[in-house]
Amino acid sequence: MTDARSLYRTWWRDRVDYRWLVDTLQSHSALRGFKIMLGAGGIVMLMIAVLAAVAQGDVSGPLGWQGGIEAAVAGAWTLRWWLLPWPREIESLIWIVLFDLDTTANDLLAHDRVIAVLGIVLLMAMGGYVTVFHGPRILALHVGWSMLATVMLGVLIALGYLPNTGRNEPELGGRQQDIALGLAIILVMAVVVGVILPFVQLCHWIVRVDAQSDPLTKLLNRRGLDANLATHVGRCRRRSAYVASLDLDRFKSINDTFGHAFGDEALVHTAQRLRETVESDALVARTGGEEFVVVGCLREEPAAVGERLRAAIETMSELPVTITASVGVAMIDASQPDIEYTEATFERLLRRADYAMYRAKRLGGNTTVVAGDEEPLPELPPRPMTALPESPVPEHDRVAR
Repeated sequence: MTDARSLYRTWWRDRVDYRWLVDTLQSHSALRGFKIMLGAGGIVMLMIAVLAAVAQGDVSGPLGWQGGIEAAVAGAWTLRWWLLPWPREIESLIWIVLFDLDTTANDLLAHDRVIAVLGIVLLMAMGGYVTVFHGPRILALHVGWSMLATVMLGVLIALGYLPNTGRNEPELGGRQQDIALGLAIILVMAVVVGVILPFVQLCHWIVRVDAQSDPLTKLLNRRGLDANLATHVGRCRRRSAYVASLDLDRFKSINDTFGHAFGDEALVHTAQRLRETVESDALVARTGGEEFVVVGCLREEPAAVGERLRAAIETMSELPVTITASVGVAMIDASQPDIEYTEATFERLLRRADYAMYRAKRLGGNTTVVAGDEEPLPELPPRPMTALPESPVPEHDRVAR
């Protein structure tokens, strides 16, 4: 993100991983409290609907019917949040649409401007939920709908179709006051819904992206890799995919010989070279000190992918010394009829690629090893504190240079 324009463009294109966000909140035991608060909001909406109908003296007329519908929606909202698990993304979007339509209809059918303005405030509240759990495009739709409802309400007030029932007789300058009030409501909504909510979401997005990024190389970190796997699974559906695990060889001796500043520079150049080498839609992450992971859709043989990555690092000309890497590659074959494109599948691929990379290490480094399908998968991720036992590497797994 080199400038403000690219920042906003990247934010606009971002599709919030709704499931990852919910899982993150669940891991911090926050969902239960959120469900209680959201359900309580439904009770508040139910009370507002009933009180609005009573306050305007139209319990049996059109407003009463609309109030009953709004009360039913609010009650269903409360029961849903309190009795059922957290909704999936599509259900969440359906509730937002129902809420916006019901609230807007209630506002436009109101007989009193004060009651109608209360409904507009509820649209602001829903905007807060959209800001946190959905992306900028969904927020833009909600903001656009909210502003349309506000403009229609402001016009009704300005034209005198929505009077103040507490005012018994016309006052001097009443029309000017109506116009001023209508404009004021539109401006307030423009600031709160059109400015503050996008600002809050942008800040929330920047913090989230920063938390998922490696500060040195600007690549994804392990948290960012996990968060983006679901999106990448969708891109590779019905196509073969690969996971490559890379570890720079003898990097500790490089740090000890040239210093940590040079080591950091080597990591930055490695990250840049990997970005330039892989496909534009591939995920590139720095998952450890000198460890990198690439996840992409397979367009060539997995051995060729690994060799391309290995050679890209070995041929870096920006550094005064040669940096090499051990590469392990695992693939998922789309031709298999029972294959499932899930995050769990990619996690298993990552473990296989990681294990193959350690075998490349034991071959002396600067080597690519492709994990075979028949290779046993260790029960735990291979991050041993002691040296792994030697094991023979099948000839078809070792890539000659």
